[in-house]
Amino acid sequence: MRHQITIAGLEDLERAAGEFLKEIGDRTLVAFYAPMGAGKTTFTTAVCKVLGVQEDAVSSPTFAIVNEYRGGKGQPVFHFDFYRIENPAEALDIGLYDYLDSGDLCLMEWPENIEGLLPEETLKVAIQVNADGSRTLSWED
Repeated sequence: MRHQITIAGLEDLERAAGEFLKEIGDRTLVAFYAPMGAGKTTFTTAVCKVLGVQEDAVSSPTFAIVNEYRGGKGQPVFHFDFYRIENPAEALDIGLYDYLDSGDLCLMEWPENIEGLLPEETLKVAIQVNADGSRTLSWED
């Protein structure tokens, strides 16, 4: 089944993030595919906010590769940015599978850089920038 959520603008992010979380259910491995500047980190921040993570705690883990946050109920949320990964072995060096096998929510930016390491059950979400500046999230399950 194909899913789509349109984000009209920044003011619509929290609604879209809440809808997204409801639609993905108990899926914990989420990979965001989008060009630079499409809003991967911005949307991830909105998802974390809906989960109760303190908004100022969320930042792009471009240099750290992974950031760990705590949701409002104390649940871990892992935020990955694989932009700087040049070799998939670098992701293994940070203990990638320990995170992915944890059962906790893993939100991944630039997953194309570790494509061969992603488990089959990873939800692949595309973010498209529309002509009017809105964004469309789409995925199939």
